[in-house]
Amino acid sequence: MGSMGPPRILLFLLLLALQPREALAAGQEPSAAPPDELDEIVVQGRGPRFVAPTTRDSIGRIWAPAYIDGRGPFRLVLDTGASQSVVTAELASYLGYTLDQSQPMLLHGVTGSVRVPTIRVKSLTVGEMELDGPVLPIVPDAMGGAEGILGTAGLLDKRIRIDFRHDRITITYSHAEHAGGGFTTIPFHFLRGRLIVFDATIGHIRAKAILDSGGQTTVGNFALRDALERHRLHVKSTPSQIVGATRDVQDAENISTPPIELGPISINTTTLAYVDAHIFSLWHLTDEPTVLVGMDAIGRLDTLIIDFRRRELQLRTADD
Repeated sequence: MGSMGPPRILLFLLLLALQPREALAAGQEPSAAPPDELDEIVVQGRGPRFVAPTTRDSIGRIWAPAYIDGRGPFRLVLDTGASQSVVTAELASYLGYTLDQSQPMLLHGVTGSVRVPTIRVKSLTVGEMELDGPVLPIVPDAMGGAEGILGTAGLLDKRIRIDFRHDRITITYSHAEHAGGGFTTIPFHFLRGRLIVFDATIGHIRAKAILDSGGQTTVGNFALRDALERHRLHVKSTPSQIVGATRDVQDAENISTPPIELGPISINTTTLAYVDAHIFSLWHLTDEPTVLVGMDAIGRLDTLIIDFRRRELQLRTADD
């Protein structure tokens, strides 16, 4: 019997760079509402409703309750690496939209790019965030049973509080509140307009870290891998492959890696996936040690607050 080849890691690191300028208004109107029995599309599975931590046997998640055209709530995965929100084809059909006359949009994922159809909805509302008439790209799968992705469009004056301990997410206007007791403050800046970028240390290597709550697994570029190897921090590796939202496949290495240090906070993800990813080239981040911090790391926190107006992460660990 022949070799089965390296294992594939399904990384739905979605919508890490969209080009919304390529999307035109679809101009279509929703058709008549579908029958009420289809309301079961809203996931009502057992376990946490919206927020779950990362444990040894499960990767955490952040699902935001969203209303589209006044209907819902639908679960959208909060993706801080996405510049724009998207919905699944199933949800678009449920809402009464057709895709045959939609204008395409170029979608960039970690492993490649692809053109996808779009719809223009009347409104998208999550908490105190409301968008009028947004164009939403369509994807076949938003991971884990969610109906779409909540990107950062409309959030740049907001404050998001993600409470893993109590299964709660709130999105409100930011009033530039300071961090409360027990929180560590991490300043960030924006890359390419909306990507949340902050400083991190891995081993003795200073790295550029990008908060990617839509990614299940933390991913490093080859510049980080090579820097760790030069410091003899490159330990045993195993080959693997990653499959991104665009269905493109890239070879990767799973390598035992020192914890990610964020000031006084240390997050031990044990293993990172290193890949010469399409998205690193797109962002011109192939030469500088860079890591996409996914849910295997984020979900180990007790509480994460993203204050876009203050440009600040406010973190509390599970030990506090």
